[in-house]
Amino acid sequence: MAMASLQLNNAIAKPLFMGMRPSFPYKKNSVGRIRCAATTPSKRYTITLLPGDGIGPEVISVATNVLKLAASLEGIEFDFQEMLVGGAALDSTGLPLPAETLSAAKQSDAVLLGAIGGYKWDKNEKHLKPETGLLQLRAGLQVFANLRPATVLPQLVDASTLKKEVAEGVDLMVVRELTGGIYFGKPRGFSVNENGQEIGFNTEVYATHEIDRIARVAFETARKRRGKLCSVDKANVLEASIFWRKRVMAIASEYPDVELSHMYVDNAAMQLVRDPKQFDTIVTNNIFGDILSDEASMITGSIGMLPSASLGESGPGLFEPIHGSAPDIAGQDKANPLATVLSAAMLLKYGLGEENAAKRIEAAVLDTLSRGYRTGDIYSSGNKLVGCKEMGEEVLKSVDSQVPAPV
Repeated sequence: MAMASLQLNNAIAKPLFMGMRPSFPYKKNSVGRIRCAATTPSKRYTITLLPGDGIGPEVISVATNVLKLAASLEGIEFDFQEMLVGGAALDSTGLPLPAETLSAAKQSDAVLLGAIGGYKWDKNEKHLKPETGLLQLRAGLQVFANLRPATVLPQLVDASTLKKEVAEGVDLMVVRELTGGIYFGKPRGFSVNENGQEIGFNTEVYATHEIDRIARVAFETARKRRGKLCSVDKANVLEASIFWRKRVMAIASEYPDVELSHMYVDNAAMQLVRDPKQFDTIVTNNIFGDILSDEASMITGSIGMLPSASLGESGPGLFEPIHGSAPDIAGQDKANPLATVLSAAMLLKYGLGEENAAKRIEAAVLDTLSRGYRTGDIYSSGNKLVGCKEMGEEVLKSVDSQVPAPV
C-alpha cells in the first residue's frame, strides 16, 4: 500500500489552487494496466475506479485520461481496476456495494469515484439504495475526514450567483466529519409513538475520539492555510453540538497559532452567501458539512467544479466530485468533468503524495478555462460551449503542453 493514509503534517492542508492564481464505454469489473510511456516509469500505484451511475462513467473516463497523462510526465504508471458500485452494482449483483468492490478498494492505493444514484432506484428500500453503498464504502475504508475546497477562480467569477465584489477572492476549505453523526448514529428507524402515530427517528451522536481526530485535521489544515478555523455547530439547541464545541475547544490548546471561532450552523449558512471571504477553514459534523459544502459550491459558480478528498488514518483515500449523478443529462455529453479531474489531482496530492503531477492537472484546468472553454453549467457569453468529452480533450492539451511541471 502506498502513501494513501492521512498525512497531517504534509500534504493534507495544502488546498487546491492556493498560490496558483494566474496573473492560473467503461467495462464492468475490468482490470487493465495502463503503461504511461512519456518517461521511464519509476513509480507504480493501483487505483480503483468506481464510475457508478448517471454521469459518473463519463466524468471518470475524462479524469482517468488526464490522470494517466499528468502522471506519465512524472514517471508514474498505474494499474487501474474498474469496479461496480451504487445503482450499477444493484442492477448487476443486487447489492449497492458488492464485497469484491470493497475488497478491491481496500487493497488499492487510492479510489476515484464518479457519482452514485438515480431516479430508477429512488423507491428501493433503504438498504437497497445506491447511496447506502456510498455510506458503506466510506465506513469500510474508514475515511473520516472529508476535505472540500471551494475557490472562486478568476476565470469563473462571473459564473457565481453572487455579486462580483462578494465572490471574487473566495478561497475556503470545508473539513467535514464523514463517518459519524446522524448518518450513522443508532438507534434509527421507524416505530409507533404512544399516540399510535407512525414516527421516523435518527440519532446524532459523537464520541470523543471522533471529534478530536477531525478537529486535529481541521487545525492542521488551517495552520497551513491562513491560520483561521471556524467550528460550526448548533450548540444553542443540540447536546451533541454542545459536546462537539467542548472537544474542539479542548483540542484548540494544541494549536495556539490557529485562531478559533464558533458559529451556529444557521448563521454560517447565511454568512456563506453574505460574506464568504471571512472564512478560511470550516470544520463541522457530517450533516452540516454535507449541506454547507454544497452551498459553498454555488459561490464558485457550479457544483460541477468542486472536488473532494476523504481520508483516514491509514489505507486508501476516496476521491470524488461533490456533485450527484445528474441522471437528467447522463449520456448526453453535457456533464462538467472538471470536479472529477480536480478530484484526480487531489488523489495525486493527498492520496499518493505526488504533488508535481497534481500541479500539472491543476494548472491544466486553469489554462483550459483561461482559453475560454466552458461546459453548460459555467457557460457565459463570449466563451466556447463544449461537452464533457471536448472539455477533457482540451485539458489533455493543456497538460501535454506543460514542460516542465509548474512550481
